[in-house]
Amino acid sequence: MLFKEIAYGPIHSRRLGTSLGMEIMPLEHKLCTFDCVYCECGWNEAVHQPILPTREEIREALEKKLTALQGEGISLDVITFSGNGEPTLHPEFLGIIEDTCALRDRYCPQAKVSVLSNSTQLGRTDVVKALRLCDNRILKLDAGTDTMMRRIDQPVNDKLTVATIISRLKQFDGDFTLQTCFLRGEHDGARIDNTTAEELQAWYRAVDELKPRQVMIYVIDRQTPEEHLEKIPREEMERIAAPLREKGMEVIVSA
Repeated sequence: MLFKEIAYGPIHSRRLGTSLGMEIMPLEHKLCTFDCVYCECGWNEAVHQPILPTREEIREALEKKLTALQGEGISLDVITFSGNGEPTLHPEFLGIIEDTCALRDRYCPQAKVSVLSNSTQLGRTDVVKALRLCDNRILKLDAGTDTMMRRIDQPVNDKLTVATIISRLKQFDGDFTLQTCFLRGEHDGARIDNTTAEELQAWYRAVDELKPRQVMIYVIDRQTPEEHLEKIPREEMERIAAPLREKGMEVIVSA
């Protein structure tokens, strides 16, 4: 499932409310530093020179959409950057977020600006600066061990480690939402399961170390590129959330 417009919706997000989606990756294919087995956009494609919408095109599309929604009396809860891959890959990401915040303030000051990111670009100072401007930084960590993270997320950089992700997430001093997809299944002959006791303990340790203001855990909800995956039942997801809630953490379960 690919998004074909720069500004699309609004749609009802099961996690964020009434959301205007922003697509700043290519409109014809996915572009990402992960190749997650559960990604609703499918597998990565080999593209020699991906064509990204420009900062100006993004600003114009957003202003046009916000003007139309204002005229229709439609209220937004959030403007969300996610879409066909990893939004922080855009070389003008900081300027795009600055434009978005300015337009939000003008047309719908009640709306939050949110970014869903896989956390791989947090070594870039411009990306960190841009994320600090946002109301909601929703940052991924799908497993607490390198082996399981690589099986689930299949990072383009096969040297990426959980320790590196955690160290970069610490830049926000807990002021972010940690997002994790729980799933079971198989891919390329390897077992995928981040719900085992060992995997959960490693993940809990990471959460304890990061102390995010919110934890968002969810399950696969749409068709996935890897067919041999299992949706985790809500009862099990609530059990996963329980130890964190007992420590006073806010945990949102989308199942």
